[in-house]
Amino acid sequence: MESVATHNTAPGRAMSVATWIAFILLVIGGINWGLVGLFGFDLVATLFGDMSALSRIIYVLVGISAVYCLFAMPAVRRRTPTAT
Repeated sequence: MESVATHNTAPGRAMSVATWIAFILLVIGGINWGLVGLFGFDLVATLFGDMSALSRIIYVLVGISAVYCLFAMPAVRRRTPTAT
């Protein structure tokens, strides 16, 4: 497994730290929405309070991460060498 590049995501390099953080937040948000859809259980609200300041910050960060990944992931895919 390649290490995370902290800068200069040249061809063949790993994803940047910002891309990894955005991806992790996106996965957390996806899991949370899956729980909401399947069981009516909002994990973020349970952990941090229903629409508390911290919950709202987490929701905003997940949303920003989704927009970031929308633009960053195609670029990462273009930079990642394909297996032949």
